[in-house]
Amino acid sequence: MNYVMIGAGGIIGSLLRYSLGVLTHPWLSNGFPLGTLLANLIGCFILGWFTTGILRLKLFHPHILAGLGTGLVGSFTTFSTFSVETVLLLRSGSILMALIYVILSLAGGLFMSWYGYFLGLRMFKGRGEAAS
Repeated sequence: MNYVMIGAGGIIGSLLRYSLGVLTHPWLSNGFPLGTLLANLIGCFILGWFTTGILRLKLFHPHILAGLGTGLVGSFTTFSTFSVETVLLLRSGSILMALIYVILSLAGGLFMSWYGYFLGLRMFKGRGEAAS
């Protein structure tokens, strides 16, 4: 049942993220990814709120919680999880671990983005838009 709820939440979250991107697209005059930024900030707020509020209150069945947290928010953004985990590490006093986590997440994410872009350029060179 968890898989069904996570899948349903994932569908909703990904559609919401897509819709946010469509709604903010006209505002992207300089190429700034406003839709993604907003999705990440909103997701951080929702997951932080969800983690500290809804989970502690135990108002919903665990399957519903998995659908909302992992499914909906997880598909809306993964940055929210990164942010909340960093806050939890800091609150628990694991400052060095939080610092390492942030550096590895950001540097690793940037590196993997660059590496994927680099490989894509090489693999699709001369094949239309991907090579430009």
